[in-house]
Amino acid sequence: MGYAIGVDVGGTFTDVVLSGPDGVAAVAKCLSTHDDPIAGIVTGVTRVLGSVDPARVTRVVHATTLATNAVLERTGARVAFVTTRGFRAVVPLGRYARVEEDRYDLRFTPPPPPVAPGDCFEVDERVSARGDVLTPLDPASVRRAAAEIARRGITSAAVCLLHSYAEPAHERQAAAILRERVPHVVASCEIWPEIREYERATTTIMSAYIGPLMASYLSRLRECLAAMGIDAPVHVMESSGGVISAELAAGRAVAAIESGPAAGVLAAAGTGLPDVISFDMGGTTAKACVVRGGRPEITHEFHVGGKGSFGGRRAGTGVPIKTPAIDLAEVGAGGGSIAWLDPAGALRVGPRSAGSSPGPACYGLGGGDPTVTDANLVLGYLSSASIPLSAPLAAKALDRLAGPLGVSREAAAHAVHEIVSAAMASAVHVVTVQRGIDPRGFALVAFGGAGPMHAAGVARRFGITTVVVPAYCGVASAAGLLAGALSTDRVLSRLDAGDPEGIFAGLAAEAAADLGVPEVRVARSVDVRFRGQSHELTVEWSESRAELESRFFAKYAQVYGIAQQGEIELVSYRVRVTDASAPAVPATPPPATGARAGTPGRRRAYFPEAGGYADVPVHTRATLDRVGGPAIVEDAESTIVVPPGWHAAPGAAGAVLLTGDGAA
Repeated sequence: MGYAIGVDVGGTFTDVVLSGPDGVAAVAKCLSTHDDPIAGIVTGVTRVLGSVDPARVTRVVHATTLATNAVLERTGARVAFVTTRGFRAVVPLGRYARVEEDRYDLRFTPPPPPVAPGDCFEVDERVSARGDVLTPLDPASVRRAAAEIARRGITSAAVCLLHSYAEPAHERQAAAILRERVPHVVASCEIWPEIREYERATTTIMSAYIGPLMASYLSRLRECLAAMGIDAPVHVMESSGGVISAELAAGRAVAAIESGPAAGVLAAAGTGLPDVISFDMGGTTAKACVVRGGRPEITHEFHVGGKGSFGGRRAGTGVPIKTPAIDLAEVGAGGGSIAWLDPAGALRVGPRSAGSSPGPACYGLGGGDPTVTDANLVLGYLSSASIPLSAPLAAKALDRLAGPLGVSREAAAHAVHEIVSAAMASAVHVVTVQRGIDPRGFALVAFGGAGPMHAAGVARRFGITTVVVPAYCGVASAAGLLAGALSTDRVLSRLDAGDPEGIFAGLAAEAAADLGVPEVRVARSVDVRFRGQSHELTVEWSESRAELESRFFAKYAQVYGIAQQGEIELVSYRVRVTDASAPAVPATPPPATGARAGTPGRRRAYFPEAGGYADVPVHTRATLDRVGGPAIVEDAESTIVVPPGWHAAPGAAGAVLLTGDGAA
């Protein structure tokens, strides 16, 4: 067997994992290079390869924030929106729900639409919701739109004609005409043919918006890897946790918007525990997700580019994307989050991050703002990292807060630590308590460079008594990439379809052709609603109508807390197609540590429960047997803080298991 490489590009660090026939062979964590993310990737890949022949690499799997950042920073391509006459205002009007800080703002200004009103074009045609042609497509109207788009220098177009999910012929013809004049054209029937005009339009627009950027980036990545001697296929993690080819990702760019966070959840699901809460804290953000029965929660609509962190189910907090995604809640709280004082003198942390340039003050790269990493270094929780850390620079940065607050440096640092932990707890709250889930029955799986430092504190807030810190937790998302099988999803809305067998077969054949593999597994599901209602729930498919009703009633009670029965109707049909021939990913072995080192070191660290600073033992995974807090367990890529009232012990497959008193 050959080697596989997982690459996760985050806001602060680029993580790379090299996996061999027996499991993880090498890991690397290096600062992300935002001007050119590929430069950081090349650095990390070079480190993990070492003396390994690049020709032995048979697979590269990549997760990137490129698409997400393009949406957030509005750096994608200028897009023209082409739709049915009379519906050009669908996108400019949009939909927005005010988040907490905007709710009482008398000067509130809605965010700009994803396409400027002047770049929305209409063509003559009309199809009914049942797929009947009411007005034939006028090709001349499409050519006029194409000419004007080209005249304006717009190079990307999104085509979303009314009810094209029911009859796509007009949309395909319009797209073909536009491609004569416009370099990059995306049609909704090719991306995600599902009901709801606004959501289908925004999904198509976002694919056209980030598609050219993604295609160029992936093409350059393949060229750079080839120059290193790696000719293996490049795969990209989808938002739903599947893996697709780079070519397919370029054509369906919208499917990779949440690729990085999805990989981390797969790593958490791979711990072997059935019910866990994935808790991923990196340098820029913290993310939480519920995994039940070993399977992450999936949402079929999420939002990007908005404010707040409410998971995928809260409509209106950004641009809606109608593709499957692992259901995450995310907050702007990470190791690089900057602590600051608002005009009233109150201490705040985030969402602005120091990122990788200039980074936290203690990195010594020119940053002077106090960050969470600086606070943790002052508190003694950190001593080293993937790069050298300067305690004097961290202390100087924290003094900028301590002076105006009138408190000691240590008190200011601990306040920063507690505030960011509370912010991260809000993400866990969204995916558990806010959804009617009692988190006390779950284990918290903590990873990311900063997650294990805050995990016990977050768990305590919810009465969670078990925290699992997997091996290589600092690069867990990169390791999780290698656990994803080659797979993709398809959907088609068909109201009152008589026999869905043909729909399922057609979707599966289309998806299998995209994957280009000889043998696939197909999972079927269907969107169901009570007749007369507007929104659906997705349940596993059954040919038995009674079984479908039973599954829907149970899902309805789980989601809404109401036991209800009635007449149902089927709306959309879904398939998930997975490569059946993919070899099993080898279990990650414990890190190579050799013999136990015996007596641990000690460090002065701040624990208010122990009366302030205390001289505490500092273990590595090699020296850890069972220890009670306060204590610290150091890794090469992260540090685990064991507060008073908690115990740390070795777990399965190189993990560290924390158990606490469950005080909520």
